[in-house]
Amino acid sequence: MAVVNALGRRKSAVARVYVTEGTGKITINKKDLTEYFPNPILQFVVKQPLALLDVAEKYDVKVNLFGGGYTGQSQALRLAIARALVKINAEDKKALRANGFMTRDPREVERKKPGQPKARRRFQFSKR
Repeated sequence: MAVVNALGRRKSAVARVYVTEGTGKITINKKDLTEYFPNPILQFVVKQPLALLDVAEKYDVKVNLFGGGYTGQSQALRLAIARALVKINAEDKKALRANGFMTRDPREVERKKPGQPKARRRFQFSKR
């Protein structure tokens, strides 16, 4: 098997994934998964598609990850890994879709509007 690459996005985070056959090592920006995501919940989120298909020890995953915060990055990575697994084996798509790993979350941060402190919050107003 050659290198399979895929892209995942969430909010402003972008994950480029390169999957090869190996021993289950996940490397993010030249760091180990546990070093990059110290939080075990985020590690779990990243490994979900691999765990679902029982291929966690079968593939090595190399990742370029940038933009966004740690939650968005972990979810972007989850989507990218799921997409790469579908490229490897198309029959896995149904199971991944059923668990919601194939869906790109379209929610983005709404822009701040002029004359308001935030996107929707307005300055305090009282008629005296």
